[in-house]
Amino acid sequence: MSSMFAGDGRIELMPSPEPTQWWVVVPIKGGPGAKSRLRRSVDDADLVAAIAHDTLAVAGRVVGAERVVVVTSDPHEVSHARASGHVIATDPAQGLDAACLVGVAAALADGAGQVAILLGDHPALTDAELGAALEAGARHTSFFVPDSDGTGTALLGTTAGSAPEVAFGPGSADRHAALGHARLDLDLPGLRHDVDDESSLRHPEVQRTLGPRTRRILGR
Repeated sequence: MSSMFAGDGRIELMPSPEPTQWWVVVPIKGGPGAKSRLRRSVDDADLVAAIAHDTLAVAGRVVGAERVVVVTSDPHEVSHARASGHVIATDPAQGLDAACLVGVAAALADGAGQVAILLGDHPALTDAELGAALEAGARHTSFFVPDSDGTGTALLGTTAGSAPEVAFGPGSADRHAALGHARLDLDLPGLRHDVDDESSLRHPEVQRTLGPRTRRILGR
């Protein structure tokens, strides 16, 4: 897909003449331990799942369901991924970086040349934003999009056909820059605003383009 900017500043996603070459890896912990900070104030397993599933739905529409790798060991998330037509990779339970690399390895084994890692906590992400981020990233051997604070990482990708070095977690933006990944400070609020707690869930930029599953759970 390709993107263009509309007159009012919005990003519009236009169909590309060639199929996408991108794969997207989404690690999803699932289960009672997922999104612990959010669940301190909003202890709702359905909400946590909806946030992840809205994220996955966007990835599936942009690159194709069969090019989305879900890294998880949670039975409910495995079932959802299978029903959605995604590739499933088993979470090795060795931390987020290890989970990401297992997903990348699965994509590469299936012939991927361009792989992006997207964490499963972006319920306000839109198709246009993900398409624009991948299009911008395709110009680099490896890249990352920082989160809204500029300190974390919302998306990390590579076009090298090999696994990138990853260093997710607090302060990851500086670490990813130090590893040589190009920093792309793109104006993509739905991508850059992840949801870690109730405050981030209620942020106006998140509420503006909140995905349908998450919106339905919040409004029930």
